Amino acid sequence: MEAKKYLGKKFLIGTSMLVATAGLVGSALYVSAYQGNPNVKGPNYTTERHTAMTKAFENNDYNAWKELMAGRGRATQVINEGNFSRFAEAHKLALEGKTEEARKIRAELGLGLQNGSGNGQSRGMGRGANCNK
Repeated sequence: MEAKKYLGKKFLIGTSMLVATAGLVGSALYVSAYQGNPNVKGPNYTTERHTAMTKAFENNDYNAWKELMAGRGRATQVINEGNFSRFAEAHKLALEGKTEEARKIRAELGLGLQNGSGNGQSRGMGRGANCNK
């Protein structure tokens, strides 16, 4: 009888760990799926926002982009008025299917680096150490 209790607990713990791991992996894939890929719609996508964002990129309008982003996302921590034109260029290249060129610009700007090696990443634990303004 004691062996059945032990196996039951072991099964419950194992199943819980499997579900938790699957949840974490699924969440990570969902969050990173749309980053840098213009063909994947992000969680804040609306037709109106997309149109306004496209206009901001086409007009090189940093202030319109900044307002649309409303402080969300890593890009708002890295992109500023001085480097927005480069960011807009990466966006244009990605839309043209020139993903490698776009990736290089994003990396140059400190975006899209999965290993945390971007300009200022991991310094200050998110407490304003990456102020490129």
